[in-house]
Amino acid sequence: MVNGSKPQVIVFDMDGVLVDVSESYRETIVKTVEHFTGRRIARQQIQDYKNAGGWNNDWALSQKICSDLGVEVEYRDIVAYFNHLFLDQGMIHRERWLPKNGFFDHLCGRSDLAIFTGRNQVEVGVTLKRERCHDRFCMIVSSDDVDNAKPHPEGLLKIAAKYPGKQLLCLGDTVDDARSARAANVPFMGVVGPETPGRESVVALLEAEGAIRVLSDVNEICN
Repeated sequence: MVNGSKPQVIVFDMDGVLVDVSESYRETIVKTVEHFTGRRIARQQIQDYKNAGGWNNDWALSQKICSDLGVEVEYRDIVAYFNHLFLDQGMIHRERWLPKNGFFDHLCGRSDLAIFTGRNQVEVGVTLKRERCHDRFCMIVSSDDVDNAKPHPEGLLKIAAKYPGKQLLCLGDTVDDARSARAANVPFMGVVGPETPGRESVVALLEAEGAIRVLSDVNEICN
């Protein structure tokens, strides 16, 4: 799988890899921007920001889009309204879990599994508890556990330090994931779902960032 060998530790990003967030995080960005600006943006606009890199934090991205639309909003106000929609009103439960039945059984037999995500621990916990798979991961690194967000490699380096000498493989869906992996000297595999806006462009971006392969579905890693 990696230079002809199977990775000993597979590190998953969550959003866009383990979870389809088009109706959760992405739609919450749309609704947050609309609330503060009165304008409803297209999903492609969000993808364009993600493709540019540096927008792993959806609160910061929502604030940036508002600013680009001519409306300055305090960061704390963005966070409060976003969380009101996402957690209080349950937008997080509109996400779709992507691994199929047997996915973890197949992989756990040959690799340790970890997560490095831009989510905080609360958001990670809601999803993994709902899917009853928290115990499948040997290590979970969230935004609460690092000082530097992706594309900085801090989270991957923390995981690598726990498994010295072992071969890691990182799976992600954005250029920030790919750049983080490259900075940590970890092989990277992209995951870009068929419904991703401008999918061919995203695939090309990840390949240009050094992806050894780009999957259409995370379940393909079991093949």
